[in-house]
Amino acid sequence: MNIALGCDEAGFDLKQIIAAKLKELGHSTEDYGCYDKNPVLYPDIGRKVAEAIAGGKHERGVLICGTGIGMCITANKIPGVSAAVCHDSFSAVRSRCSNNAQIMCMGARVIGNELAKQLLEIWLSNDFSGGGSTDKVEMINEIEKIYRR
Repeated sequence: MNIALGCDEAGFDLKQIIAAKLKELGHSTEDYGCYDKNPVLYPDIGRKVAEAIAGGKHERGVLICGTGIGMCITANKIPGVSAAVCHDSFSAVRSRCSNNAQIMCMGARVIGNELAKQLLEIWLSNDFSGGGSTDKVEMINEIEKIYRR
């Protein structure tokens, strides 16, 4: 899988760890920044990753900031994108199986490096299962269409 990566300065170290884990797992990545620990405006990076996902350039993406929340909010502003904050195994599984999230968001100040790698593997190994969640995801997509500009 080709996976888009992005972070702010708070997530820089964890992004490097996640990139190495993805390589170890046989995935290719494209890094949308940031590229050092200098302060950046995370919405710029979150937007780039989400637009690449929406445009079909990547199947999935990983965004990392201090909490994961800001990146998640940013990514979810891009039509056609579903992003979810994942800080435990249950949210990692459900974000894919029930919600079909294409972008996993994590908080480098919230979870440790080993947990982040475990959650990444869980998230990558799950797919949308449909079932009772299909109608809900379709409804979310319909709501999005109403508010597209």
